[in-house]
Parts: sequence; structure tokens; C-alpha cells
Amino acid sequence: MTPHRTPAPRRRRRAPRRRPLLPTALAVLTAVGAIGALAAWQSQDASTTTSARPSNSPSPHRSSPPKPNPEPSPSATPTPTPTPSPSPPAIPKHGTGAYTTAPGAGQQAGKGTPLRYKVEIEKGIDLPLDDTADEVEHVLADRRGWTADGTSSFRRVSTGPTDFVVRIATPGTVDTACAEYGLDTHGDLNCSVAHKVMVNLERWLTGTQYYADDIPSYRALIVNHEVGHFLGHGHETCPAAGAPAPAMMQQIKGLKGCVPNAWPYDEQGKRISGPSVP
Repeated sequence: MTPHRTPAPRRRRRAPRRRPLLPTALAVLTAVGAIGALAAWQSQDASTTTSARPSNSPSPHRSSPPKPNPEPSPSATPTPTPTPSPSPPAIPKHGTGAYTTAPGAGQQAGKGTPLRYKVEIEKGIDLPLDDTADEVEHVLADRRGWTADGTSSFRRVSTGPTDFVVRIATPGTVDTACAEYGLDTHGDLNCSVAHKVMVNLERWLTGTQYYADDIPSYRALIVNHEVGHFLGHGHETCPAAGAPAPAMMQQIKGLKGCVPNAWPYDEQGKRISGPSVP
């Protein structure tokens, strides 16, 4: 009989020893705390970054900026005092009746035998003698003036015989000179009598309502109109609405539909005329 081996008795396995849980729990809590701290730091950093950027909504911790003081209204600015317009020149109503003749002589203007004339200014009148004489001379020499008729010619002189004289005088002196020949100039008008062209000082300086902005043209009209009478031309009136007023028209009394014009001829040498009137 085969001998039977008695099996060795089996060792009993020991159950594994359980390690204490406290260190593990502490480690977990430590890790969780670290993660929480990291998250809190990141959240704080993100909040700081966000608050540094401009925001469309007002921060609850910021107070509203102070309102700016209102600017002063335009009415608070003092209104500048307007500069007064220059006063019209003081024009004497009466003078001495004596005259000063402009010196020198001019060139002949126009064809044919020249009509000799002087320019005189009443003594006591504050007008530049030479400049006034030059102005009259230029008017009579203008190609739109009476020389355009082909027969009239003028030359200014200061001595010797003359055919006519242009006198600028106070309204009272003009009235007296014109009244000697039955003309009433009312202290306002000019006249041509006995080879004397009498020019009212007030008209020479101030013009009329139709020439208030063009005194030189009105002076040309005075000379052309009164010298025209000396040459034998009578009064004319407006030929048609919108046409240039004839130089021989009494424009001071109204233009009757015409436009202001100081010359007896136009630039092309055509006569500017109208129907004859008394």
C-alpha cells in the first residue's frame, strides 16, 4: 500500500491591514483647498483685468462725474457799439459871390476850333481847385461827351478870352445868378445862363437819389447837361422804359422808367436822346 501522505495543513491568509484614513483625507482636503485657492486667485485676477478695461455700464462703486458748469449764453457777451457813419459834409448855403480861377491850361479835346472855358470856384468853398478843374476837363474830353458830335471841341484856360465858364458856387449864389435870367433854381438846381454854367455846390457834393452811390457820374451829368444847353440843346425826356436816360433830361425830377445815364453819346458814338420837352 502506497503510503498515503498526509497533506500539510494550509496556512490561513491574514486579512490585509487597513491603513488609517486620516492622512489620506487630509491630503485630499489639502489638494481641494489648493485648487480652490488657485481658482479664487484666477477669479480675482480676471476681475482686476476686467475692471481695467472700459465698460459700457457704470461701475457700482464709481460716483457720477460732476456736471460741467453751463457756458455763458451769447447774450452775456456785450454787444459792440456800432461805428457811426461819417456825417455828410457841411455845405454853406450862401457865399461871397467872388471866384477863384483854376490855374493852368489843358489840351484841346475834339475836332475843330476849340471852345475856351475856365473853371472857377466860389471863394470860401472847401474844394480842391486843381482836382475840380481836372474833373471838369476830363468830362468834356470824354469820347462819350459832346466831342462825339464831330464838331464840338473844348480847351480849358486860365487867362485870356473865354467862350464860357464853369462856376461851382453855394446854392444861394447859384439862385441869384440864375434868377437874373428868370430861372428859379430853388436852392437845389443848376443852370446855364449868359455863357455861365452855374453848378450848385450841394448837387456837386451829394448828387441825387439816383446817383447817391455814384457821385462822379452825377458830376459828369451836371457838366454835360448844362454845357449841352450852352451848345443849344433843349430838354428831352425818357424814350422808353429801360432805356438810358438822355443827358438832356432833367433826371433830378425823375427817370420816368429810364435808367441813370450821364453821357450824351454811348461807347459806339451813337446819340442818346429822347423826345423834346419844355
